[in-house]
Amino acid sequence: MAKFAVVATYEIAPEKIADFLPLLFAHRDRCLAQEPGTLRFEVLQPDHNLMLYEVYEDEAAFQAHREGPLVARFREEAAAIERRLTFVTCRLLDGLPL
Repeated sequence: MAKFAVVATYEIAPEKIADFLPLLFAHRDRCLAQEPGTLRFEVLQPDHNLMLYEVYEDEAAFQAHREGPLVARFREEAAAIERRLTFVTCRLLDGLPL
């Protein structure tokens, strides 16, 4: 089964990024440590937004992540910081597509 990737963008006010990043990094660390299907979780900063690059064992692992307690905890912790999240999901290709 193909690995599954997510490229996400958080639109967030520049003055709120310093408050949001510690929450996001703590969330990343918990996901990598506690979710066996979460293989990679990178935080990027282009311009004034934040981007995430996440890789999961498969789509089921991503769904388990998205619906699991760690995402619920992160949403609760970051509830006071206004932000907008958009994302694209992808299959990771490790050779020529068929």
